[in-house]
Amino acid sequence: MSPITTHVLDTARGCPAAGVCATLERMSNGDWQKLAAGTTNQDGRIGDLLADDHELLAGIYRLTFDTSRYFSDLAVQSFYPYIAIVFEVKNTSQHYHVPLLLSPFGYSTYRGS
Repeated sequence: MSPITTHVLDTARGCPAAGVCATLERMSNGDWQKLAAGTTNQDGRIGDLLADDHELLAGIYRLTFDTSRYFSDLAVQSFYPYIAIVFEVKNTSQHYHVPLLLSPFGYSTYRGS
């Protein structure tokens, strides 16, 4: 399994958010370095952002979700064109799961398992 995974749930519709594009980046020398990109599957998950054997480095990461395209495809007006979640990896031997609970006018996130 990828050392960093995500799961997007559309809380307004009460279902997984399929088709959400996401980009994973790591801060390096003051700039964001793109590591991976993916699209949520029918269950709203991206489990393969990084290769299973990817060496996870400590540091600051950003997971950016293209919510504009997702809601546009549903013909739903929304407030946030994208959502960027910035988090810190300290223990590189752990798995980091970053869920996103999404609605057209709000969102929340937490560190999952």
